[in-house]
Amino acid sequence: MSVFLIADIKVTDDSWVPAYAANVHKLVEKHGGKYLSRSGNIETLEGEDKDSTLVALLQFPSRTALDRFTQDPAYGPYGQSRRAGSTSNFHIIDDTDIAGAIPYLPSSV
Repeated sequence: MSVFLIADIKVTDDSWVPAYAANVHKLVEKHGGKYLSRSGNIETLEGEDKDSTLVALLQFPSRTALDRFTQDPAYGPYGQSRRAGSTSNFHIIDDTDIAGAIPYLPSSV
């Protein structure tokens, strides 16, 4: 089952960004993942603006693959520098479709 990582980031010190951007995609690929989007073009359609400067959407073939990426010792310094220079919220969702599983959301079949 595929899983998706939604990285919602507000950069507070951009000194970490060049090294992160140049190297982390290789670590993502090493663990079977891929970037679907990495954008600073963020528009709030509904709800409160979160003041993010970057949102990235990554896909991994499994939760295990995602966990291996985040726990890879080679990723450690990049993750640490990102956390030090940003406010980051990472969310994980899987590829299940709950349509039809609850009464008010009909199946899309």
